[in-house]
Amino acid sequence: MENIFANIVSGEVPSHKIYEDDQILAFLDIHPLTPGHTLLIPKCAFDYIFDLPDDLYNYMWRIAKKLAKPLQEAMGAKRIGIIVEGFLVPHTHIHLVPINDDQQLKHGSRNHDTTPEELAQIAAKITQAIKDAECKK
Repeated sequence: MENIFANIVSGEVPSHKIYEDDQILAFLDIHPLTPGHTLLIPKCAFDYIFDLPDDLYNYMWRIAKKLAKPLQEAMGAKRIGIIVEGFLVPHTHIHLVPINDDQQLKHGSRNHDTTPEELAQIAAKITQAIKDAECKK
């Protein structure tokens, strides 16, 4: 099975990145549950989150926490919901979903067709909020 996330990490497939370091990449989901729906992945492919080495597992959750507040503020959401299920792509990923109620986390609600231009605008808004959060520390 082809791993689209590995192709995103390598740059073969474009994405709207909102965060990247040497171990982690965060980018916007092209079929979002809500605007700003972000996927957080390790750059090394592991199929199942509980197969991650402990240090990488813990690091992913620290980055998820780091991104949550700026994502919440940028998208005007009450909370950031989290989904970890890992069936569609064989590469560990955490969904960070801006939500205002519990119904927005249902996968059947993916009906937000988002253009590349809209994704670029959302990514710019979130990356600016991340930069602003760093400055407040």
